[in-house]
Amino acid sequence: MTDFLAPLLASLSHPISQPIDVIANAVPVFVAMILIEIAWARRHAPEAYEARDMLTSLLMGLGSTIAGALVAGMIYAAATWLYAHRVATVPYAWWSWIAVLLLDDFNYYWAHRTGHRVRWFWAAHVNHHTSQHYNLSTALRQTWTGFLALSFTFRIWPAFFGVPPEMLLTAGAANTVGQFWIHTEAVRRMPAWFEWVFNTPSHHRVHHATNPLYLDRNYAGVFMFWDRLFGTFQSELDEEPARYGVIRQLGTFNLVHSVFHEWKGIAKDFASAPWRYKLAYLVREPGWSHDGSRDTSDAIRTRWLERNGHLAPDEPQRMADESIAISHP
Repeated sequence: MTDFLAPLLASLSHPISQPIDVIANAVPVFVAMILIEIAWARRHAPEAYEARDMLTSLLMGLGSTIAGALVAGMIYAAATWLYAHRVATVPYAWWSWIAVLLLDDFNYYWAHRTGHRVRWFWAAHVNHHTSQHYNLSTALRQTWTGFLALSFTFRIWPAFFGVPPEMLLTAGAANTVGQFWIHTEAVRRMPAWFEWVFNTPSHHRVHHATNPLYLDRNYAGVFMFWDRLFGTFQSELDEEPARYGVIRQLGTFNLVHSVFHEWKGIAKDFASAPWRYKLAYLVREPGWSHDGSRDTSDAIRTRWLERNGHLAPDEPQRMADESIAISHP
């Protein structure tokens, strides 16, 4: 064991000249896992995959990859600029890699949470939630406009405090790869200790669900303890199967609409709103309106809890189903 660990730990102490392309290296694994899940679904859950939905996910993933490649140099340059003006220096070492992976996951939690709570960021992130199916191809349904929304700023600030940009961006890519496997219904539960520490398919099904109880919960990337710490954790209840998508389903597989519909909604609301409310349509939560004609996720969840009773996160109580008709951007 020592003979294996010693060279590994030593290699982590060597600086790298550019970020490691973890995602590209993982693509063959992604493809293999999707094919395995499709084979599983044909026998156990035929409804898990829909051809047009999967094609939309794959095209959104391709578009996201192209968009990411176009702006990757600018993000790297921004992180490098911050590092050039750093106030400290984090060395390359096995412990610093662990620390940076944890820090980046913490940053991901807040970026993700903001992506659900601020409409400007939601416009970029909503793409990932538009499928009404939950399978591994859904994981590829990524944003094309994250750079426009400036979402990357949540992840690169540690460079100013001395984290090498190459280490930081590699950790971010590893975080993305670590979330791929949780987009499945093929895995019900992991062991209890694993469910407590890590994000799992069960926890992430809650996050993708439109059930009132599940709205805006479980923002974690890899480690679940952020949600437990900051009060946004909700366990999956067997009595409340997840229903996926967004509050107001798109009702189309049109690729352009799937990618840009929320930006169009923002532009429409911004143009028609009274001047004193225009900024609010950018920075308030999705579903907010100045005249109260729409419902936010908080309002939906609160109303549901008032009707069904407040539930502890793990209370195995039968919960009534409810269909909520609302106007949502």
